[in-house]
Amino acid sequence: MNDHPQGLGLFKLTFFAIGTTLASGVFNMFSDMAKNGAGTLAVLIGWTIAGLGMYSMAMCFNRLSIVRPQLKSGIYAYAREGFGEYIGFNSAWGYWISAILSQVSFATLLFAALGQFIPLFGDGNNMASIIGASILVWIFTLLIMGGVQEAVTINTVIVIAKIIPIFAFLIFVIFLGAFDLDIFLNNFLGEDTGLSLSRQILETTYTTVWIFTGIEGAVVISGRAKSTATAGKATELSFLFLLILYVLISILSMGVMPRSELAGLKDPAMAALLSSIAGPWGAMLINIGVIISIAGAMFSYTIVTADSAYAPALQGCFPLFLTRENRRRAPAGALILTAAIIQVLLIIVYFQSSTYQALYTLATSAIMIPFVLSALYCLKTCFEDSRLGRNNVTRKTWLISITGSIYGFYMLFATGISNIIISALMFAPGFLFYAWSRIQNHQKILESRADLAACIIIAAGFVFALIWG
Repeated sequence: MNDHPQGLGLFKLTFFAIGTTLASGVFNMFSDMAKNGAGTLAVLIGWTIAGLGMYSMAMCFNRLSIVRPQLKSGIYAYAREGFGEYIGFNSAWGYWISAILSQVSFATLLFAALGQFIPLFGDGNNMASIIGASILVWIFTLLIMGGVQEAVTINTVIVIAKIIPIFAFLIFVIFLGAFDLDIFLNNFLGEDTGLSLSRQILETTYTTVWIFTGIEGAVVISGRAKSTATAGKATELSFLFLLILYVLISILSMGVMPRSELAGLKDPAMAALLSSIAGPWGAMLINIGVIISIAGAMFSYTIVTADSAYAPALQGCFPLFLTRENRRRAPAGALILTAAIIQVLLIIVYFQSSTYQALYTLATSAIMIPFVLSALYCLKTCFEDSRLGRNNVTRKTWLISITGSIYGFYMLFATGISNIIISALMFAPGFLFYAWSRIQNHQKILESRADLAACIIIAAGFVFALIWG
């Protein structure tokens, strides 16, 4: 079972997965859906699809952690084991890039929230915000240099602190009588958007995927867990808790004000909405919650981002310098490199005036490939284990594997061809990183036809994106 008695237990891992997931998205999700043209019915159907799909994804991670416990850091290992070295690398690369972009998006929203109290920070992408975000990134990096086990313990306290203001929002909406059934029903079909119901549902996908990004956090650091099965169970528990929370927030907000007004709320939208219900003190409470929540997510994600480079490097997928640890067994090489990349991207944000929404769109695009590959590998293991007569294949495992795979392809479809092409710009440079690690390990760079085909497809997408862009 690959047990490690001194590793992280179920409680800490569950809170870690909640901490990496419950971040900036929860405070803007209903406004983002409204901006994209989704009415109440579309939001409810979108959550049903996301609930079934992401639950299946979470259960795929859970199953794989049990039946393939030897595969540590699943996002990379599952894709490599199922589909080859280069495809496995792209799963690891996509996840790492997504985690880095998530950190940058968190930083812009964090300082946008601070801008509500301190005008100096503006919309979160001016010079003062970039300097503040840079300082925070390096502080978190240094803290985690003190040891990952200790950092996860700190994260548990942060998660409890960030849940309090979100629960306060729900209580204010319910007990101050802000929810109006007539408004809820007027928003129901989203007729003012001019979009068909199917299009409205499609427009909820990015938001639902984004706010569940991080749910796999326990699997990413499964090498530090008491067992891989513990990491899988933590993923399942954290998902169920968050799904209930997200649906409640979405439904209640759709009954507070018309969809067009929800769409026009400034970031963070939950603070603006609560301001209309409970006045400036309510908005202040949420803004404080936003600051705690996003700062906590940045802290948690610093661990995930570093481990998503460190763990593949241990298996020869990333260059060897990323395996370097300090005396506290923290992945020093991966921490320093990821912090440096985030620093460069923060500078680009300043010069490009990039927004939170633009950054999380890129982060979501990058993570879809690793999610799809993990679900497909789970389906592949069902075929393999069934053929070998193993008793770990049940109707439920077939159902979650098939549903997770279908949902993965649905996510890619919802992304749209333009975003898939843009994703090639993020994946193609990774080949240089991959070639570097293969040469270091005295291995053939592309060792199979599948690797070669994947390389050609990504390169073609990269060239087309440059010409098309």
